[in-house]
Amino acid sequence: MGNFFSRLLGNTGGADRTETANNGADSSTIVGIHSTAEWSENWQSHIQSNKLMVIDFFALWCGPCRVIEPEFKVMSTQFPGAVFLKIDVDELPTVTQEWKVEAMPTFVLVKRGREVDRVVGANKEELKKKIQLHLRK
Repeated sequence: MGNFFSRLLGNTGGADRTETANNGADSSTIVGIHSTAEWSENWQSHIQSNKLMVIDFFALWCGPCRVIEPEFKVMSTQFPGAVFLKIDVDELPTVTQEWKVEAMPTFVLVKRGREVDRVVGANKEELKKKIQLHLRK
């Protein structure tokens, strides 16, 4: 995957955008990735990190994606030890293909540059369980 991401640096379009969830006293930031340059920047900053990265591959037209979105925001406040990203599969099809995403939503959990787990579908309980598991490792 390293060669793939180094090739992505050529695309510099898009601005870094974040979405903040504010639930009472807790607030979290979910990073929305809108360009291959943003993806490369986030990937490089976390590839050597032991911090868990949770990537939500979604589509605007996907009903189950819209259903689980509020839960994803809540999880980002519950698990401050993880980094939460959102990637629109229609905006970044190359990144989507590289991660072999075939259904939406797909949540990919990454640590030290390697996929450690994945949840396909809007299964909030399974996603929460896997986040908890990999935060302990």
